[in-house]
Amino acid sequence: MEVYLESVQVRHRAAEKQAPNAIDTLQLKLSRGEHIAIIGPSGSGKTTLLQAIATGIEPFQGEVKLGGVNPWKLSARALKKLRSRLFYAPQVPPLPPRQRVVTALSSARLPHLSLYDSVLNLLVPRFAQPAYEALSAFDLEDKLWQRVDRLSGGERQRVGLAKALMSSAELWLIDEPLSALDPKRCHQAIESLVREATRRKVTLVVSLHQVDIARRMFPRIAGLRHGQLVFDLDRESLTETDLKRLYENFEHELNDPPEPDGEQDINATTVGPVVIACR
Repeated sequence: MEVYLESVQVRHRAAEKQAPNAIDTLQLKLSRGEHIAIIGPSGSGKTTLLQAIATGIEPFQGEVKLGGVNPWKLSARALKKLRSRLFYAPQVPPLPPRQRVVTALSSARLPHLSLYDSVLNLLVPRFAQPAYEALSAFDLEDKLWQRVDRLSGGERQRVGLAKALMSSAELWLIDEPLSALDPKRCHQAIESLVREATRRKVTLVVSLHQVDIARRMFPRIAGLRHGQLVFDLDRESLTETDLKRLYENFEHELNDPPEPDGEQDINATTVGPVVIACR
């Protein structure tokens, strides 16, 4: 799916009047099947950018087009249909703690099921084999029938990524997918996403704090700071000077990234970011 943002400005409803825009006059164009990593300091607008592309936040200025269509000019029914072609993965996966993993993964197929089939799927999961294959890409196939609240934080994050493989979406928007993973799992997770996105010709947009992984795995890298693009370059053209300019006064994020949470257990009632219904 093609993505086109023209002079987009986004402001959160709860923001104070004097606060700057979360996204400020941003332009971005992605071709079908293109892969891009969005990097930048904390609070630079990476999550907001993904939510704007995912039709979760309407810009107050500028235009967003997905597949050549402005989603905010569609009827409610047409917008719902467009959203079924997108997959948005927040940093904290919205996985019901008492559900089995197979059921949680099957929710990626709900946009294409009738109400009857959706309810039936809660009782008798219909997509056990595809779910098993999706989990296998992240070394989680043995967790297929476990309850979500029995998983560690890192396992839950990988289950959230496996949902992308369960979907038939043409655009994957993945927000900070590595925050709970150890270095080995980080590389495996990104490699699995990139490999499957390439095979399916899916457009892939991933926000990352891990600059080294972005440079290794993505042919195109965009740097975001204060809601504005500092650069949008192919990885061969990206220099250390570009990175220093992006992370100026945030050197700790560039040189000493925070330790991952690894496979620690997390509280099952942890509240994640607002979930965008675009599966």
